[in-house]
Amino acid sequence: MVLSEENESPVPKKWPRVTKFVLSACAAAVSEIVTFPLDLTKTRLQIQGEAALRGDGGSRRRAYRGMIRTAAGIVREEGPLKLWQGVTPAIYRHIVYSGVRMVSYEQLRESRLGRNEDGSFPLWKAGIGAMMAGAIGQFFASPTDLVKVQMQMEGRRRFEGKPPRVQGAYHAFVKIISEGGVRGLWAGWVPNVQRAALVNLGDLATYDSVKHFLLQNTALQDNMKCHGLSSICSGLVAATMGTPADVIKTRIMNQPTDSYGRGLLYRSSLDCLVQSVRGEGFWSLYKGFLPTWMRMAPWSMTFWLTFEQIRRITGISSF
Repeated sequence: MVLSEENESPVPKKWPRVTKFVLSACAAAVSEIVTFPLDLTKTRLQIQGEAALRGDGGSRRRAYRGMIRTAAGIVREEGPLKLWQGVTPAIYRHIVYSGVRMVSYEQLRESRLGRNEDGSFPLWKAGIGAMMAGAIGQFFASPTDLVKVQMQMEGRRRFEGKPPRVQGAYHAFVKIISEGGVRGLWAGWVPNVQRAALVNLGDLATYDSVKHFLLQNTALQDNMKCHGLSSICSGLVAATMGTPADVIKTRIMNQPTDSYGRGLLYRSSLDCLVQSVRGEGFWSLYKGFLPTWMRMAPWSMTFWLTFEQIRRITGISSF
């Protein structure tokens, strides 16, 4: 049963932003658990070429396996549960990231940027709002993303006979702070924020624009079919725009650091970009695109369908 806005809502009206934050976090956690194996596979693919360039013999023998072979190799060499290695900090990340970005976007849409008099929200405003919301959300969530990336690579390191760097999420946080201080938790935050801005330009702006275009120009109602079509479009655009920045972010976060927490492989995001293109070609920036897209599509659909339905059940108006 869908509660109308006129009916009494079971959700307290006193804290609307807190409520929306919690609902966004719940929907994101469900999506993250369901699609996390594809994220792990994507991360391994992005690191393979880098490892081969460093002259790591074991990595060279296994480099450039495709998505399916990479996933199958993880299951065979490390065990099926390793497909969810790093899921805990990933959930922590999305509690912060998705909660902040969704609340920020709605706040920008409804007040700061503002809708038109007819209630429409122009694409250019949606793009600006989505990029700002994504950047804000990712900046706050960057430490958890750093821990997630490092934990995702631990199974690979152990299989290659290398000593483990971290034993768990808590140990990873402590280790990062001990080596680079609190600032070390934001290693790679620049490409991280850049990626989030581009991904949300594709995800939030596309979903919002496509959904309201369908509602205004077709016979579709504000239901799961409309939400599903909008989420498919948003997942494809987000993957296309965000993959290059995701590759750079992953490589910077995964690189070894010196005693001061400074990266030993790349001086900056631009340096990583130049080295990647020079050493592996332009298309190295799209390593892991297929699993990225195959993850973003079900992630986006799971998130938006769950988010919209939770809002309806709790008596909050549709996004």
